[in-house]
Amino acid sequence: MKRILLPTDFSDYSFQAIGYALSLFKNINCRFFLIHTYMPPVYNAEYLVGSPGLIGLGDVMQETSMTQLEKLKNRLQKEHNNSKHSFTVQTSFNTLLNEVMETVESEGIDLVVMGTKGATGAKEILFGTNTVHIIKKANCPVLVIPPNFEYENPLEILFPTDFEIGYNKELLAPLLDIAEEHGSQINVLHVSTGYKLTKDQEKQKKGLEKILEKTALFHDVPSNDIINAINAFQAKEKINLLVMIQNKHTFFERLFIEPVIKKIGFHVNIPFMVIPQLK
Repeated sequence: MKRILLPTDFSDYSFQAIGYALSLFKNINCRFFLIHTYMPPVYNAEYLVGSPGLIGLGDVMQETSMTQLEKLKNRLQKEHNNSKHSFTVQTSFNTLLNEVMETVESEGIDLVVMGTKGATGAKEILFGTNTVHIIKKANCPVLVIPPNFEYENPLEILFPTDFEIGYNKELLAPLLDIAEEHGSQINVLHVSTGYKLTKDQEKQKKGLEKILEKTALFHDVPSNDIINAINAFQAKEKINLLVMIQNKHTFFERLFIEPVIKKIGFHVNIPFMVIPQLK
């Protein structure tokens, strides 16, 4: 049984992301963990020492949070009505990042699915602080859903790579499971740097070809910025899901730290899954 973590702030964005997860795994036995975190807006030293005016505020927020979680759970059970799915609700006085990290470890979570707010007027992912921190620190795959994205089966998956790391079935299991369940084609995208692949890269590529076998098409594009290449490929092909391996030594890290990102934008208007490297 898959164990999937669904953070929610009760916004439309998070509800849409939860709906995506339930649709993506509708034929799979899953236990979903609906979590909400709360922090009093006046949280400071006064709160810690029990200021008379703040006594009981945390209890009220906890009760409100749990009530909303139960209401959300009931709505999901009614609207999706899937005997293969069960739900656990969890509220906590904590930061979202810490709660996600702790729950991933304590509950053996297989996947985190979360929504994120888009740029004003744009139906695309705008990587916020929470999203980036969770992607970089979670020890399980994280699937981010852009705002207002209507569910579609992931028949075409884009998998950019620079062949700088070794691949095995365990590392790629989250990708392979989705591809097998939905009969997906995996489009492996390699952006040329202007040089031939090294012997190690050739080895990694052959290993990847063997693992993916008949489920993948390999694409080599001319020397280009990786972000531009991904955007261009999405514009040309009907891609339903973007998947990357988190590798701090290669281009993934640059997606988040290079100032140029803020200038050109990483226009992801489809679900985006990041798989951490195995420890």
